[in-house]
Amino acid sequence: MSKLRFGMAALVALLCLGAGAKADEPTKIRFTLDWKYQGLHAYIFWAKDHGYFAKEGLDVSIDQGTGSAATVTRIVSGTYDAGFGDMNAIIQFAGTKPGQQPVMVYMIYNTPPFALIVKKDSPIKTLKDLEGKKMGTPAGGAAGQLFPALAALNGVDAGKVSTVNMAPNLQEQMLVKGDVDFSAIFTVTSYANFIGMKMDPLKDFRWFYFSDYGIDLYSNGIMVSKALITEKPKAVAGLVRALNHAMIDVANDPAAGVKEMLKVEPLMNEDIELKRLQYALKTHFVSKETDVNGLGDVSDARMEKGIKLLVDTYKLPNKPAVKDVFDRSFLPPKPERMLKLNF
Repeated sequence: MSKLRFGMAALVALLCLGAGAKADEPTKIRFTLDWKYQGLHAYIFWAKDHGYFAKEGLDVSIDQGTGSAATVTRIVSGTYDAGFGDMNAIIQFAGTKPGQQPVMVYMIYNTPPFALIVKKDSPIKTLKDLEGKKMGTPAGGAAGQLFPALAALNGVDAGKVSTVNMAPNLQEQMLVKGDVDFSAIFTVTSYANFIGMKMDPLKDFRWFYFSDYGIDLYSNGIMVSKALITEKPKAVAGLVRALNHAMIDVANDPAAGVKEMLKVEPLMNEDIELKRLQYALKTHFVSKETDVNGLGDVSDARMEKGIKLLVDTYKLPNKPAVKDVFDRSFLPPKPERMLKLNF
């Protein structure tokens, strides 16, 4: 009998040890980027390599992406739990398939990375001058798709503008060669591409930022699946804390952030990626709004205006509420999200 009791006690002890070990296992999160590796992604790998994820009890695997809108469909499919992607794609998904969309929990692009660009010597000085001209844009490019809304808000007849589609990697070249009169672009991509072409993005071109002309949308940020929010809310909060910590670190030392990315992609052009990251931080990540609300948060009034613009532009059958697409409850306290750039 004593042997039996000893055996049962041993079995119970083993089961308890097994349960404890399982409870201590980190939560696995499958994370997708919006695009191929860039200096912009430095904060994500910084969080991984500096142990910020591990400190939160997370095991985060990171894959390259195929587009900021594709992040939404990747998460909806269940292939990924979280990712870096476009808020406007979430809104459009919620407008057609309400209840299935992922939710953004940390906004990064406080101002939208959409613009029209012309060569410095172009006769196009105002948006009205676009009429009768040729616009270059990749098929399905977000800036090109939003052009009708931009035109309508600024008294431009979009019907008088012809569109020329091209592969994304040819967009800047075709503008420089004169094959198109202006291009609708994703700013951080074209900015870096012009540097790679040995041109000065700001001196050789004129930029019309959508945010300066009424298209004041938010853009890319951290989004998670509804399943992750429901089943593992502590993991979501930990993910956001880790990435916010890493974002502050990288913004305070962008050069160190890019060197972190060189460990991931050694063939990356360090100089170009540093300039891309600094441009994004100064132009899109940090703004007058983040000076007030801190990184990661949004203005509900501004978000509501953006939702209405997208619903009207794309004639979406449903109009999502802000709470359907953005959840600020996982954000760290505002003092931890304040950032002043030092460059």
